[in-house]
Amino acid sequence: MPSIPISLQDDRNRLRHSFRLAAAFVALLWVTRSAEVVFHLELVRYGVYPLQPGGLVGILAGPLIHGSWSHLFANTLPIIILGTALLYGYPKSAKTVLATVYLGSGLGVWLFARDAYHIGASGLTFGVMFFLFVVGALRWDKRAIALSMIVFFLYGSMIWGIFPLEPGISFESHFFGAVIGVVMAIVLKNRDPAPVEQTYSWEDETDEEANEADEKSLIP
Repeated sequence: MPSIPISLQDDRNRLRHSFRLAAAFVALLWVTRSAEVVFHLELVRYGVYPLQPGGLVGILAGPLIHGSWSHLFANTLPIIILGTALLYGYPKSAKTVLATVYLGSGLGVWLFARDAYHIGASGLTFGVMFFLFVVGALRWDKRAIALSMIVFFLYGSMIWGIFPLEPGISFESHFFGAVIGVVMAIVLKNRDPAPVEQTYSWEDETDEEANEADEKSLIP
């Protein structure tokens, strides 16, 4: 996996851009919820309803709809953090991961979930979280490991969400999002090049001193 040199400024710009994109998606979720409340809409009917032709629209619309402000708030920070980490750490893979998790988790719910309307962006959140954690374990470069550890310490407890522990929560969305995230991590583990390791001036001086010492030791 070749490495590509990236300047510190480019790195910061990419991080800012990644944050803005993740925040823009969250803003769309808040606008959708606000419109539902202000105009007294019932958007839940546009969620995924399993095995019903009309429920297919929920594959696209369902992740944008939330049943309450607390539901939306619970997804807000994870989407910003995990979305930023994905876009920043894996820019070449991010579009494929997001599209596949977004559509694939909804399709899995439509095919196999319980008879109910399934809404919310949790499937996307779980997919990105599992992708980041697994791809870090597979790649094992410094940035991948760092992102994987951050995700684990912040959201490792989310793993229990793939099980049917609480009524009224679409664990199926969580489950299919997680499965697709793992599959994408395996498939795309080498798509993004590893970052070039930074070399600091004190390291260069240490290497020069070590080389001089080696040369002297070779003199008879």
